[in-house]
Amino acid sequence: MTKSYILPEKFVKDSHTKEIDLINRDPKLINEDVIKVEFEDVIAEPDGTHSLDGVWKLSYTTFTVSKYWCYRILSAIFGIPVALLWGFLFACISFCHIWAVVPCIKSCLIESQCISRIYSLCIQTFCDPFFEALGKIFSSVKVALRKEV
Repeated sequence: MTKSYILPEKFVKDSHTKEIDLINRDPKLINEDVIKVEFEDVIAEPDGTHSLDGVWKLSYTTFTVSKYWCYRILSAIFGIPVALLWGFLFACISFCHIWAVVPCIKSCLIESQCISRIYSLCIQTFCDPFFEALGKIFSSVKVALRKEV
């Protein structure tokens, strides 16, 4: 009798198939301080200047509902095309960074190492002996400070 072993399947998830959180849509809080605009942040009546209570309640409801539905309609119409544009833009930025910027920087680093070695050789060949000779010349010089009274 032969034993058969079932190997566990490996699930590979990439960024295209990962689960998306429909509850917390800003997990990194990038819009925490910018977008939270409530009725009280925009419209306020100081003491002594109040509209009718019904007008105030209806204004609150109108503001809240219109903001909600306007955002929903705009995101339904423009959300996918704008997401496509942003995806294209960041793809272009990534492409340029991967295929142009990083290789250019690496090339500059390699060239600068070569130039650094040549510069170091020049300094060691010409400047070091000169300053060593100056050091030996001025090593016998003694400076004495006297305080005149």
